[in-house]
Amino acid sequence: MTAAPTVTVSAVVLRDDAGRVLTVRKHGSERFQLPGGKPEPGEDAATAAVRETAEEVGAVLCPEHLTLLGVWRAPAANEAGHEVHGTVYLHPPAPITGASAEIAELRWQPVETIPADLAPLLALHVFPALRDDHRTPVRSED
Repeated sequence: MTAAPTVTVSAVVLRDDAGRVLTVRKHGSERFQLPGGKPEPGEDAATAAVRETAEEVGAVLCPEHLTLLGVWRAPAANEAGHEVHGTVYLHPPAPITGASAEIAELRWQPVETIPADLAPLLALHVFPALRDDHRTPVRSED
């Protein structure tokens, strides 16, 4: 049996004042996932997460405020037959300017529910970890 090809991604959990998580849906996809994406050559996971989040939703994040939530594998949401290897960070709330780049739609999703259109990485790992995580990101004064 051959292992599925792997897609490496970095992503960020941003929550609103009600605790909901910002999810994004890319053009041509039916699944919602976290803002983030694939690292460029030589880029570490945290740098990729900050860059991709700025490109996709306009949030300016501080790398020193990232906290690792976890690193997981799950079936890829947008690439059939592939597996995603995701490094996921928490960041304190940050202003969002809106959908840009390849993002078609934004949705603030409560972690208590897992809709059918949520990417497997979120449904299987991120949302369960968030429900079990009792850390509360502190709003940045930057």
